[in-house]
Amino acid sequence: MSIEINNESAIPVDENTILRLATFALDQMHVHPEAELAIVLVDEGAMEQLHVQWMDEPGPTDVLSFPMDELRPGTEEDPTPPGLLGDIVLCPQVATAQAVTAGHSALDEMLLLTTHGILHLLGFDHAEPDEKAEMFGIQGEILAAFAAAESQA
Repeated sequence: MSIEINNESAIPVDENTILRLATFALDQMHVHPEAELAIVLVDEGAMEQLHVQWMDEPGPTDVLSFPMDELRPGTEEDPTPPGLLGDIVLCPQVATAQAVTAGHSALDEMLLLTTHGILHLLGFDHAEPDEKAEMFGIQGEILAAFAAAESQA
């Protein structure tokens, strides 16, 4: 798995844990080991520019996903083919504020947003109630399994 993390924000972030989570999530979704993923962390100003440019919405957001090869989840018998999964852009400042509201750590929020971004790259969405239930269910399963794996490491 080729995962590149680039922290362009002013906020220090536990990149190693984000890398482990991204690797874990891609393995859970049976994405080919040669798939490529980029994760970029940006400040609020840069995120706001991207949010306006790509979503036509004002203000910074927490996560944006930019799929490349439109890869979809695989199975154990038939993994996703190799390719460029795409880019995830995270805003640590927005994540930190959301973490306070949610009552968990900023790192936990960054892990949730990373998982959320990966699922968007794999074609999941949450516009409709049934889509939201599926996507958030898978997201919760991945995060719980990752937390369990981390506690045994």
